This record gives sequence, C-alpha cells and structure tokens, in this order.
Amino acid sequence: MALDNKRDKHLSFTAMVIDDNTVRNGRGLSDQWADSVVVRPRTTERHITVHKTLVLGFAISILTLIIVTIIAVLLSVKFEECTGEPSGRPASGNHTKFNQTRDSQVHHRGEEHGIQPWKLLRLPTSLRPIHYNLHLTVFMDNFTFHGQVSIEFECLNSTRFIVLHADRLELQRAMVYTGERRRGALKVHRQFKYPANQVLVIALNGEMEPRRSYKVNLTFHARIEYELLGFFRSTYPQLGDKRYLAVTQFSPIHARKAFPCFDEPIYKATFKISIKHESSYLSLSNMPVEGSEPDEEGWVTDHFVRTPRMSTYYLAWAVCNFTYKETLTNRGVTIRLYARPDAIQRGSGDYALHITKRLLEFYEDYFKVKYSLPKLDLLAVPKHPYSAMENWGLSVFVEQKILLDPGVSSVSYLMDLTMVVVHEICHQWFGDLVTPVWWEDVWLKEGFAHFFEFVGTDFLFPNWNMEKQRFLTDVLHEVMLLDGLASSHPISQEVHQATDIDRVFDWIAYKKGAALIRMLANVMGQPVFQMGLKDYLITHMYGNAARDDLWNKFSEAMRKEGKDINVKEVMDRWTLQMGFPVVTIIKNDSLDDSVTISQEHFIFDVDAKPRDSERSNSSYQWHIPLTIAVGNSSHISTELTIWVSNRSELHRINQMDEDSWLLGNINQTGYFRVNYDLRNWRLLIEQLMSNHEVISVGNRAGLIDDVFNLARAGYLPQNIPLELIRYLSQEKEFLPWHAASRVLYHLDKLLDRTEEYNLFSDYILKQVASIYHMLGWPTAFSNGSVVQVAYQTEELRREVIMLACSFGHKHCHQQAISLISDWISSNKNRIPPNVRDIVYCTGVSLMDEDVWEFIWMKFHSSTAISEKKVLLEALTCSDNAFLLNRLLNLSLSSDLLPNQDVIDVIIHVARNPHGRHLAWKYFRDKWDILNSRYGEALFINSKLINGVTEYLTTEAELNELKHFVRNNGGGTISSFQRALEIVEANVRWHSLFEEQFFQWLRKSLTS
Repeated sequence: MALDNKRDKHLSFTAMVIDDNTVRNGRGLSDQWADSVVVRPRTTERHITVHKTLVLGFAISILTLIIVTIIAVLLSVKFEECTGEPSGRPASGNHTKFNQTRDSQVHHRGEEHGIQPWKLLRLPTSLRPIHYNLHLTVFMDNFTFHGQVSIEFECLNSTRFIVLHADRLELQRAMVYTGERRRGALKVHRQFKYPANQVLVIALNGEMEPRRSYKVNLTFHARIEYELLGFFRSTYPQLGDKRYLAVTQFSPIHARKAFPCFDEPIYKATFKISIKHESSYLSLSNMPVEGSEPDEEGWVTDHFVRTPRMSTYYLAWAVCNFTYKETLTNRGVTIRLYARPDAIQRGSGDYALHITKRLLEFYEDYFKVKYSLPKLDLLAVPKHPYSAMENWGLSVFVEQKILLDPGVSSVSYLMDLTMVVVHEICHQWFGDLVTPVWWEDVWLKEGFAHFFEFVGTDFLFPNWNMEKQRFLTDVLHEVMLLDGLASSHPISQEVHQATDIDRVFDWIAYKKGAALIRMLANVMGQPVFQMGLKDYLITHMYGNAARDDLWNKFSEAMRKEGKDINVKEVMDRWTLQMGFPVVTIIKNDSLDDSVTISQEHFIFDVDAKPRDSERSNSSYQWHIPLTIAVGNSSHISTELTIWVSNRSELHRINQMDEDSWLLGNINQTGYFRVNYDLRNWRLLIEQLMSNHEVISVGNRAGLIDDVFNLARAGYLPQNIPLELIRYLSQEKEFLPWHAASRVLYHLDKLLDRTEEYNLFSDYILKQVASIYHMLGWPTAFSNGSVVQVAYQTEELRREVIMLACSFGHKHCHQQAISLISDWISSNKNRIPPNVRDIVYCTGVSLMDEDVWEFIWMKFHSSTAISEKKVLLEALTCSDNAFLLNRLLNLSLSSDLLPNQDVIDVIIHVARNPHGRHLAWKYFRDKWDILNSRYGEALFINSKLINGVTEYLTTEAELNELKHFVRNNGGGTISSFQRALEIVEANVRWHSLFEEQFFQWLRKSLTS
C-alpha cells in the first residue's frame, strides 16, 4: 500500500556540501548533473581605454550573468535531487546467488551512463553487506532513541554511490572508510534522501573498487513510534500504573525505520548489537547477552552475541521490565517466555513454554537440521499488528496468542494459541534459517509454516487429527473461497517496489501455499517429502532460496526413490497462474467402465474480469493428481491416481456397475473441486442417507463444501446441496458439521434480511434438532484444564449448540438466558468455557440493556486475556442500534478498547444483521482515520475491508460501495477489487437463485 506522504517531513539529512572545483570541472557528479554546470572560458587581458560608464555597465552585466548562472546551477542540482519518476524492472526471483539477481549488470551499466541508482525500485546490486555494528541508546522517558551503525560491505561492481534504506530517521553524519583503518577515509561528496523509495544516498568523489570491502558509519536518532511498526512503544496497566515497553516489528520493510540498512531479504549479514537503557528496564535481542556494562548514572549497556547471517526483517530487540520463566531442551537450548509480571505469576505462559520445548525437538527430528541459535525467547506484548512475528531467537506474540488461563480458556482458544506457536517455531527453519530471495515467493516460508501448524499440532495432540481433518475446513475450504474469485492472483506474483509487498501477504500465500505443499507431500509420500525438505534446508541454510530451488530438491528426492516426476513442471502450473480447477467426472453409459474427466478454471462469476486481462478464464490448465474410488451401498474401492493434464480425457475405471458411484479427490488431498453428473450426485446423496460411514469423514466434509460452492457458482441446481445435508441429522462426527456450518453461515448472511428467511432457518433447525438434544450442554471442567478435554466431542457439541442458538432453537435460547441470569444474580460464572462466546452473544442479543452493561463491566474488570476477547465480541451481538453505535464510536475515540481490537469490533458489528448498515456507514465515515492508522499493517486493512463489505447484498449497497471506492481512490487496491466482486456476486445470487432456493424450501417443509 502507498505510504502516507506526510511522513516525508520526518526525514532530515546532512546538508549537501558541494566543492566549488568539483562543480566547475564537472567531476564527482553524474554526467547529468555536470551538464547543467556552465563553464566559462577565460579571456586574455587587453589594455583598452573606454568610457568609465561603459566599464561600469559592462561590470554590472558580467556580475548579473555570474549570479544568474550560479542560481541556475543550484536549481538544476536541486531539481535533480528532488524530481524524477521512479522507474525499474521486474524482479527475477529465481536465482539464489547474490550476484545473479535482479539484472545486476544492467544496473551497473546504468550507473556508468548516468542513470541514478536511487530511482531504481530495488536496491542496486553493486554492494553487498557483510556485517553491522549497531549501538542504540533508548530513552523511555521521551520515547526517542539514538543510534550509531557501522556497516561493513563488499563492492561487487565499481560505483560511487552507497544506496541504503532509511525512513523517518534523522541522520547527523556519514563517513566511509576502506578496510578497517580510519586513514582510509573516502571523501563524501554529498548525501541526500530520496523519499519515493525510502532510501539514503551517499555520493562519493571517487569510485569504490570491486572485490574490496568498505565501511560506512552513520549516526542517527528517531522517535519510538506508537503505530506498531518499526521500533514502536506500547502500554499496559500494572498495579494501577501505566507501564511502557518498546519492541520492534520489521517485517517486511520496516527495519529501515529503526536504522539505515540494506532492507531486502537477499542482503544477509551478521549483526553485533548493543543497547543502552535505564537500569530499571531489561533489553532483549536475537542473541544472548554476552556482557553488561552499568554506569554511574543508572544506565546499563547490554552487548549481545554476534548473530549468524540473517536478513534485516527478522532482526529484533525489545526494552521492557517484564519477568520470565525458562526451560531447557534436551540439547541445552534455553527457552524463555517473557511477559507482564502478573501474567508470569499466574502461570499464563506455562503452556506455551512447555509446547515450545517439545516443538523445537520435534522440528529438529522432522527436518534433521538442528535449531541454529543458543536460545529462543518468546515475548508476549499487549499490542502488536499481527498475531506473532518469527524474529530469529526472539519471537514476539500478541498476548491473546500466547497467554492461556486454563480456568476460563476454551478448547478453541487453546487450539488457536497452539497453532500460532507451532507456526512461529517452524519459521525458525523456513524463513529465518532459509529465507526467500524476494517477496514474490513469500509463500515459501508462510505456506510451510501454515502447513506445519497442523502437522506440529498433531504431534502435540495426536487425537486431534488436525492435518487430515481440520486442515480441510480451516485452510482448504477457506482459501478456495478467495481463490475462486476473478480478483485472485497467482501464489507467486511479481513484486517491484515497497508498495507492492503488502499485497503478497494474504491468505493466498499462507493458505494456498499450505494446501499446495500438502498436495505435493501426498503425491511424493511422507519419507520422500521429508528427504527433500532436509536437502533443501541443508543446501540453503544461512542463505536465500527461490521456488525452483525447492522443486529441484523435491525432484532429486523422487528420483532417488525411482519416481521420475518433474516437480517444477507440475508445480509451476499451480504457483504461476491464479485459481484452481474444477474437475468434472461423468460416467459414460455407452462405454464399459469408462469415464470422461475434464478440467476447467473454477470461478464464482464467469462474467467477472480476471486480474490478468491478457488471459481468459478458459485458458488455464493444470497437471492434476486426481485420486478416484468406486463405491456402493456397503463398500468403497482402493483409490486410483490419475494424472489429468488435458482439457478432457477418457479413462477406464474398473469395478463400476449401474448402481455404483464415483468419488474423486479422496480425503481432499488435492487443491481442486470435484463435480459429477446429476445421477452420480443422486447416488452419493442416497449413500449418505442410508450409510454415510462408507464415505470417509474427510470426504463427507469435502462433499458438503464442494456441493454448496458449485451451486453458488451456478454449476449445480440450488436444491442439490440442500438435499445432501439432510443426512446431517445422523452425522456424529465434528468435521462434516464444521464444514456445513461454514457454508450455512454464509447463506445465513445472504438471507438474513429477506422476507422468507424463516424458511431457511426452520430447515436448518430441522437437521440440527435431534443431535442437539442427543449431545446436550457441557458442564464446567472438573479439573479446570482445557487440555484434558476430548477435542472432537467437545468441538462437535459446541458446533451444534452454536447452530441451534444462531438459528433460533428455543431450548438453546432458554439455556443461554438461564446461564447468563445465574451469573448476574450470583456473580459467579458457572458457564462452561467452551460455550461462553455462544452464551454471552445469545444473552446480549435476547436480553435487555442491563445485560449489555454487565458484560461491558466484566470486560473492563477481567484480567484473563482470552475472556476479555470473548466478552468484547459479545457486546457486538446486541439488537439495540444505540448500543452498537456507542460501541463503534468508542472503538476509535477512547482508550477503553485495545488498539488491536478496534478492527474486530467493527467487523463483528457488520456481521450482526442489526448492525450491518451501522458498521458500513461508520467504515465510510472513518475511513481516513482507519486507513492512516492501519494502512501499513499487513492483513489489517484487507481484513477490515472484507469484514465490513462481504455481507452487503443489495443493489443499493453495491452502488454505495462503488461510489465509495471511486471517490477514495480504492480502485487499484486489491482488497477493494475483491470486495466489489464479492458484493456483485451476492447481488447476482439473489437475482438468479434466490427464488429457486426458497421454492425448494417451501416444497420441502410442506411435504
């Protein structure tokens, strides 16, 4: 996203110094600058007698000409400094060698011919950093810091320019040396800023020589900002006082806000950090402290051990007065969890500390590569722009994602926290040890970390069966909703400049990346997959890698096992083109045991224009590993794998007869949808009604998700999904219910303002009623531990209760009201933690204003992080427009709500049918404030835009959205493009399918 121009005023650089002789002779400046300098020839002195008035006039003319010439020169130089449109070329991203990336020879030639390297959209490749010595002095009383950095670098191609990233830093001086001796100082001609690319330029008089090392020393200072990026500050209450801490968030391009640096992933170097701070605080960084020096004025300087080679974006430090608990791995790695003293005292960090030890040992065994650092600190901070950040050796988490209060935390909260920790620990290998060459392949780290969320959680809780089950609903089904839009994009997409980087950090990179890795792991087989990962990590450790490096290692591993599959050829189709296929399987009645298998690009609206306007939706093709099985009333065959690479293919399938059905994408290991002819759908529905257990749990969930989304996109009649879920009254497994609830909640938001909404809610309650009464309500845990709960059973119970209360089941409403009333009257909360969010929300929506005020009071008095989150969300469930508006207005205008919760409040009000128009209006009215506050934070703006707009369903709301986007310059922002497409699809569904949908429901409920 574009940076706010007002930030330019924070930059101040050393005043430009121009040597007169240099300007006069045109040396030390680029040819372009020299062209603007007027060089006047000398004239021979002659003895001429003239009238004194003529002499005076001539002298004045000459003086005027000189003055004009000097002004012209200065204006010309200043013009060159301040103007010029940035220009650049696409990044290659496929080479791992430093000097093979980004057309370095082209850039070098450009310097020789006068192209200004600071105008390139990436740093020029003439220099490579080797080591940083960074000393910081942190002033927590006025939230500023001073720094000195000495950067040792190697010159790869001769150049006179040192181009570094620096943003919002006040720089006092720059000095450049050859080698390590100060007497080798090079003369700095001038230094200046180029804010368009957030760079500092140091222009030397002479050129630096290739294959020689140099040092640049810079002194700077800046503010410790409050905006959660760069080096920022945060507050928290303790014993009635307001306490402060300062911590970094550098990913992806914010290290430049804290010190001048080569702020791109390819520029790996070692770092030696020292932090001076008041003795009442402690400091942390990526490496352990090797020594501390106190002084007489009550300050301490901590010197940290030198880091391995690493990129700037996961460098980190913090200054706080937290306390910690620690443990040791079997290999002696120290793990510490730092948090507020009261949280440490309560034991809120004990669970995360315990699983981190187990996870480090698990990953070392799985990858066959040891953890690289002597320690790993986990830092729980009250405010952070993201759930967590994987800084090497100092991972930072927002408190909600690492602190657990067993007495009040639900199973869902435990699972969410667990997976965030698993994700960040995986990054210590994928991202930190081996780093993507450039941001276009950010999925190389985020996709792996997201995939291993499920693998690692299965290691911790084998009975949860996350990778084979929950992965389907929480990753595969969710990302297909986004990737089925014409506004989607390839998982690997070109990134040319800083403003492009934010858009690659989205669920396509995380979740589609994870889904493709899972698909490939199933094709390869687990042992071969692990072998390829080990070779990839060992080959590229402490360095950078691109996607082709991964494909090559996987191909080598498969060849060793006698499998000759060109992984690059297969996977390029999945990573370099957007979307995914729908595979249609049709039995051929006229041919024995044969089926026609075809593929096409799945898209919700075939009339929507794809982002890549040069390609039509029909031009996409994939190499698809289709697994297929044949079943009947009591049996399903062993799966068969067919590679589908053409638009349409004919295949012979054995064991088929007239009553057998076909099932594709067994256990949903592939990243695609499967459609069938209507007869096969009928046979599958009959099978589910008669004996659903013949079909696996994963495929039952997959059938539900596929059938609803195929109907939503117009591939199937609207009655087919509604007929299929009739079997749910017999379903006793969590996963199919979870898949159903996700698609039903989407329909609920489409229909909740229609006149015949009750037809839909009654139909859902008809499916839910029997299992709701069978399962009943949970009781509070006898031992106060959420870890001991049977996960699948409790999550199924929770899912069914949520559906029952959401769609108006009378007993469910009565039970929620009874539990809330008991809490209010006794002031003792006996509501089971796993359903508190459901009970709180139901109570707030059905009961009077006093209940809202009671929940508001409890939100402010509660110290449990997980409980505060649930209480706050419950406040958004009210039917009272006055209370919803009050909450919205408090979100931005007071300190009563945590900064990171503002977005969630607005989104949850938008999900409430009574608050949707209020949130939509509030979003438009406060857009400038919201965008300035959250515009630079990855995910947050897109999360807000999507959350507020995704359930707008009327033509009038669509026009309002178009008008807003047009007037606020949002047409080029991908989040707004996606929002427009989703709302257009909502309106289109109502126009094309609403009547058909309700017509079937009317017939079904009366028959």
